[in-house]
Amino acid sequence: MRNKIYIFLSLIIILAAILRLISLGSNPPELTWDEAAWGYNAYTLGIDGRDEFGRFLPVTYLESFGDYKPPVYAYLDVLPVKVLGLDKFSTRLPSALAGIGSVFFTYFLVLRLFPNSKKKYLYALFSSFVLAISPWNIMLSRAAFEANVATFFIISGIWALLAGLQEKKWLLLLASILLVVPFYTFNSPRVFLPIFIVVLALFLWKKFFSRKKQMILAIVLGIILLAPLVPFLLSPQAKIRFDEVNIFSDPNLVKTSNQEISNDHNAWWSKIIHNRRVFYTQAFIQHYLDEFNPSYLFFKGDYNPKFSIQTTGELFIWCIPFFIIGLVLLFRQRKEYWWIIPLWLLIGLIPASTARETPHALRTEVVLPTYQIIIAYGLVEFILFIKDKKIKRYASGKILIALLAVVMLFEMTKFIHSYLTHYPYEYSQEWQYGYQQSIDYVKSVQGNYDQIDITDSLGRPYIYYLFYLKTPPAIYRKEAVINRDAFGFVTVESFGKYYFASNLQGLPNQNKKVLYIDVPNEVPVDARIQRKFYNLDKSVALVVYTK
Repeated sequence: MRNKIYIFLSLIIILAAILRLISLGSNPPELTWDEAAWGYNAYTLGIDGRDEFGRFLPVTYLESFGDYKPPVYAYLDVLPVKVLGLDKFSTRLPSALAGIGSVFFTYFLVLRLFPNSKKKYLYALFSSFVLAISPWNIMLSRAAFEANVATFFIISGIWALLAGLQEKKWLLLLASILLVVPFYTFNSPRVFLPIFIVVLALFLWKKFFSRKKQMILAIVLGIILLAPLVPFLLSPQAKIRFDEVNIFSDPNLVKTSNQEISNDHNAWWSKIIHNRRVFYTQAFIQHYLDEFNPSYLFFKGDYNPKFSIQTTGELFIWCIPFFIIGLVLLFRQRKEYWWIIPLWLLIGLIPASTARETPHALRTEVVLPTYQIIIAYGLVEFILFIKDKKIKRYASGKILIALLAVVMLFEMTKFIHSYLTHYPYEYSQEWQYGYQQSIDYVKSVQGNYDQIDITDSLGRPYIYYLFYLKTPPAIYRKEAVINRDAFGFVTVESFGKYYFASNLQGLPNQNKKVLYIDVPNEVPVDARIQRKFYNLDKSVALVVYTK
């Protein structure tokens, strides 16, 4: 029996690996600027132990564009970049491996959620399988998304925590390490994990108390590991990204509140019912409920093409009935640690609900694999229910299961075909396509020019030039002209002969021989076009010209 289980698990892991690694270096068709930043910072860390701006072995953040990224992804990427070279595949490899690892640890996590159930192996295998083919996890595993890495550590950390509480008590120390890593990896876990762990401790206080020695050591270890991060979390820099995207800094809500109060002639009761905090609460609830939007979950997916192919939901349509069945049966049967699943899901959505853009697949990835476990639970119970009725309707039951398998295969095949064949052509411009091609051209002709002016209309061009030119970090740090504004955002204006701006005509050239790279609508009518670079849908991405 065990051998068969491990064979099936191996097949699921192989399937997960294929779906996450095939064409990884070419689809998505280009790196986002954050991906390029991860790759280049891994490159510089591997050379001299410093990030792109020269900070030695940064622990709390990478300054990057002034968004102060948690640094774990860059460190995980050092070895792939060192061994395979600085390219798209090596940059994305840690995320892909994290996606595969999440599928693997989901199996063992589910065994810990239902340790005494006779069906635990079926629940575990089906949960891993549903996660392996989930568009949500596949899409986020195929780009250098630090949220995907954080999800892996959360899944493995909660597995280690449950294993430590149930029998292997010293795994609590491993759980402490694994659950600290997400704090250094992505922002959402910094809100989710403290709440989740405290609630778990309240529900499982007897279990926690029975492991006093190990729990005390695990807590002390966790505090020691988190200590370097605390000063940064209390700093203004840590608030920059949050202030940029959260609903509480939305001036429109304050304006609406003030206007309503003014309409009521500043009445005392109006200041209560139209208080801005009431508007904040309403906005939070609305955004929280947005995450359960059926169109987002099952039909269209995230509106951002980086997280969805737009024709398939974050989960497949066939998941709908099994999600409902699984949810109902979880609450009805209440097997062992079943309550952890809805608790994880409900708390995991809190961080993303404070943001202005909802629903958001990246910020809510911390809830995986709760959806997949619920769906798998319903799927297993449905299949076993049909098999239990085999005495009278065995043939019709087999037909129903076969039809289900066909529908699942059809949807999965449709998604993979759309992703590999149509997606890169339809959405290449969403991935800043054209940078690599134009930079390859610039490399071949740059010796003929004194200065090269590059538009920043596609976003953060300097990091692509560092990445694709494999610029030695010591040279870049020496030559770079960097602007740090009052809000903490960082703009690299130039390095070497490369200058970056939104208006290339406003850059000083001092009678130099200049090569321009700009978007089509900004090219002067009298420009001498040297080369055009196209998105995969044949629209023009960038134009190279001289005057």
